[in-house]
Amino acid sequence: MLAILFSLKISDDDKNELKTNYPKQKFIFCENMDEAKEYINEAEVIVTYGNDLNKTLVEQATRLSWVCVLSAGVDELPFEALEKKDIVVTNVRGIHKVPMAEYAISMLMQVYRSEKILMEKEQNHEWYRSSKPLEISGKTMLIAGTGAIGQEVARLAKAFRMKTIGVSRSGRDLEYFDENVTTDKMKSRLPEADFIVSVLPSTKETKRFYTYDFFEMMKDSAVFLNMGRGDVVESDVIIKAVKEKEIMHAVLDVFEEEPLPENHPLWSLENVTITPHISGISPNYLPRALEILRKNLDTYTKGRSDFINKIDTFRGY
Repeated sequence: MLAILFSLKISDDDKNELKTNYPKQKFIFCENMDEAKEYINEAEVIVTYGNDLNKTLVEQATRLSWVCVLSAGVDELPFEALEKKDIVVTNVRGIHKVPMAEYAISMLMQVYRSEKILMEKEQNHEWYRSSKPLEISGKTMLIAGTGAIGQEVARLAKAFRMKTIGVSRSGRDLEYFDENVTTDKMKSRLPEADFIVSVLPSTKETKRFYTYDFFEMMKDSAVFLNMGRGDVVESDVIIKAVKEKEIMHAVLDVFEEEPLPENHPLWSLENVTITPHISGISPNYLPRALEILRKNLDTYTKGRSDFINKIDTFRGY
């Protein structure tokens, strides 16, 4: 009997559905890894959010052959230990595409429609008509990271008749992008972009990817939005770029340090919008994640290897 260990909380309805659909498997439901580690030697499959699994636990899990991460981010996994034991790793990338694409469009619109200052004036009961709203329609958007999320952002951008430029390692053509370029060609396209949307993952290649010269090449009217990973750009670089007016505004949902300390200088910058890593939050998150789990569980129990969202443990994504 296959033992499937959960280190995260799911509803009783979801538990019952899994047990009903897979009666031959043994499910061990725990709400966190402190509870789950008691059963680590028994588990052949671990279902986790990824940030609670360390090298020691992987070494202790003598039967482990598959780690199912119910999030897109896998950068905190002990990849060296997983690769050494040839353990399959999957994630649920793609399920965030709807809420994150909606977040991107909504944040760009709030910048262009001066919504921060309008809400401030509303709180003060001021009839304020001196803002200078702009239109996002017909602008140019550059999207760094052309996976499921980037493609959905581009699809929504097309509703506003935007020109869309995709940036990826391969530069391959994809739907909803007018142009696609390789990462090393990104800088040359920055001067034409009104919006730069970053959904880059955290890898060895992307850490501190956006150096200050990237922002120097952007329009001084550009909006930079990061909802991928916080370590792709240093906070000091963002602060300097905004203060030196290299860009008009920065929208940040992810940071090098989370939660962002309450005394961090980013909080006090007028032309920075900060949200607490919530761009992917949706009431549909867990149902979508569990659907991928079920499909991959079918694959696993049938002895196949064609998993959805299989991670390259050497590359880390």
